[in-house]
Amino acid sequence: MGRRLRELGWKIGAVVTRNESSARRAVRFIGAGTPLAAMSRRILQSTCILIATPDSAVASVAEELSRIGGEELKGHIILHTSGALDSTVLRAVRQQGAAVGSMHPLQTFSGVTVPPLEGKFFAIEGDAQAVRKARKIARAVGAAPSPIEAPNKPLYHAAGALAAGHALVVVESAIQLLMALGTKRAEAMRALLPMTKQVLQNYERLGVKAAWTGPLARGDYEVVAKHVAALQGYSTEYHNAYEALNRLAEKILPRDGEGDAERNDDLYAAHSSSAKISKRTKVVSIGGKG
Repeated sequence: MGRRLRELGWKIGAVVTRNESSARRAVRFIGAGTPLAAMSRRILQSTCILIATPDSAVASVAEELSRIGGEELKGHIILHTSGALDSTVLRAVRQQGAAVGSMHPLQTFSGVTVPPLEGKFFAIEGDAQAVRKARKIARAVGAAPSPIEAPNKPLYHAAGALAAGHALVVVESAIQLLMALGTKRAEAMRALLPMTKQVLQNYERLGVKAAWTGPLARGDYEVVAKHVAALQGYSTEYHNAYEALNRLAEKILPRDGEGDAERNDDLYAAHSSSAKISKRTKVVSIGGKG
């Protein structure tokens, strides 16, 4: 964020990290700023202060800023970039007169490359002055600022975790399952990733109903029961995760001719336990050689 804002002409002041060497690296990466290994009054020279620490450190950073700045924080804007925390975690500096808010880019950061921020969703909330500044920053980098109610931030962040980190868990678990059968990692990735990518492309272009595939989508509960039995013998964690995902899929994913009103939370459990074959099974006759 600092690097992109510097490229756009924003002035960078103090850059504070946990030690001097990392502060210098950060300044080199950003291309501007004064490296500091600890918070000091030099931070107050900037009217906008951005806290981009782990969630567990945000409150303590705000308390230290309050101790250092005191009433001089009045008129300052202090934002944090946590996805799960709201602006109330900055109460220590708000009590000193600062305007506070949260500004979270819905984007993964690997620490290796600089991801594009153009078009990305920025969830913003807090005091009016802080929200205006956060919107200005988001628009400056080409992002799409969007208001969010403070109590909703944990659910919002959970959505991001499901779509990113947990999606990776599912794919990696499938790859490790093939590897357990003797397939090399590179081969397992070549086998599974194109299928995953295709499903996501279908989802984006055609919608959820057309993209949903697999035995559960077809109502082929006998096959699902075989999966459950095989995974039960392989790993408790795999078995439980597969069961939980199937139950969630039964609840939220649509089938042809089936509306939400017809949903039954126990549908998957009833069919998978008895291994019944769905009445929607189709038979296709294929002519020709072979």
